[in-house]
Amino acid sequence: MKAFVMKEIGQVGFVDKAVPRPGARDAVVRTTSALICTSDSHTVRGGIGPREDLTLGHEAVGVVHEVGDEVRDFQPGDRVLVGAITPDWGSSAAQNGHPSQSGEPLGGFKFANRKDGVFAEYFHVNDADANLARIPAEIPDEAAVYCADMLSTGFAGAEKGNIPIGGTVVVIAQGPVGLMATVGARLRGAGLVIGVESVPNRQELARTYGADEIVDFTKEDVLERVQELTGGDGADTAVEALGADATFQTAVKITKPGGTISNIGYFGEGEFVRIPRVEWGVGMAEKTIATALCPGGRLRMERLLRVLRTNRVDPTPMTTHKFRFDEMERAFEVSDQKIEDTIKVLVTF
Repeated sequence: MKAFVMKEIGQVGFVDKAVPRPGARDAVVRTTSALICTSDSHTVRGGIGPREDLTLGHEAVGVVHEVGDEVRDFQPGDRVLVGAITPDWGSSAAQNGHPSQSGEPLGGFKFANRKDGVFAEYFHVNDADANLARIPAEIPDEAAVYCADMLSTGFAGAEKGNIPIGGTVVVIAQGPVGLMATVGARLRGAGLVIGVESVPNRQELARTYGADEIVDFTKEDVLERVQELTGGDGADTAVEALGADATFQTAVKITKPGGTISNIGYFGEGEFVRIPRVEWGVGMAEKTIATALCPGGRLRMERLLRVLRTNRVDPTPMTTHKFRFDEMERAFEVSDQKIEDTIKVLVTF
């Protein structure tokens, strides 16, 4: 089969690989649609260290090709969604309530990290009964695939943010994850949602997805504007959806005492992330810093598919570009370089 890989740090391309085989509790899925993530760019630049011929990608849907002897709930031909995070559900971390971690800081993050990812004609899924979800017939691939990461991660930002009903939420960066955090904030009952974004098409989508106000950091001071919009109180919740030291510091500064900084950004560069001391109350402002790795698993994926089926959100307007798998090199370049106002790139197989 063909696979699109990170050949080494900074270099990508196609290679031939054998079609994977499932273990007793595993499955092999034939890929039908996938999305390219900024995390793939971080990986290629060395964000998780050197890798050699590692298949990239972690957002995909497909059709079950083969299952192991102990798989009970799925069979070849089933149309399925696979979460970007595929935990080992028997791990001590999962049993302790943190299944995404699977015992290591990024333990549940297997695709394009600890094993080959989904940018291939076929890919392997561990613990199939727990990590696959059947896609309802009325939901198209190009919508279902967003549940794998963008909806799950974005919604996690809202869920971890301890948003009070009617509360104020600031979502910093309105990329795909931030846009879904904006949706999640509204679904969790926020009374005022403020999006921080400078790119026009992302600003427009943020408003479509429920942002009441947009703050353009290139034209105004974010802290001053948030203070103005919140009557000088600051936000109940700040969602950091970019993954940069500067935006993390901004999140701490704009959050009121007793509020929550919910981090879902991927910090792919730098050695440290700094906390502004005074705005942190020199450590005593009771500001909670919560973090989340994209929640995975069958139950999570089924719930997200339900959100699509009941028309709570349509993620497909985030798809700005579409390519065939044989055009993957160009597709990756467009996503990586953010060419032509890219938000999300869809690849069909």
